[in-house]
Amino acid sequence: MWSDFIEYIIKYYAQSPCIVEVGVGCFTKVARTLEEHLKVDIVMTDIKPCHEGIVQDDVSHPDLKIYKDAALIYSIRPPEELHPFLEDLAQEIGADLIIKPLSTDSINTREKMKLFNYNKSFFYKMCCYELA
Repeated sequence: MWSDFIEYIIKYYAQSPCIVEVGVGCFTKVARTLEEHLKVDIVMTDIKPCHEGIVQDDVSHPDLKIYKDAALIYSIRPPEELHPFLEDLAQEIGADLIIKPLSTDSINTREKMKLFNYNKSFFYKMCCYELA
């Protein structure tokens, strides 16, 4: 189920300095797979980390130092009320943002997010990162 989503990130962000997953919870499959396939710093964050490999952060009041080198910030099934905070964070940092909702979830953004279909995966994306 996650292979197309992971493939997209690998294909388009392999040269990134850093990728951050926000709200990882205990589902680390995507981040761990990216770590196996990329030579990129992968950072996992959550407001209540479930293990020591996850950095504690509240995206509604983010610690910008965590995200400063990110080319991509992504979040899998984030609560709708966090979508605007994710947008603001990505814009402030200058990172692309991907929100991967459940198929039945709505998206709560300011119309900057565009629907992307990649093979059997779909997600919403906002582009802010510029390669140097």
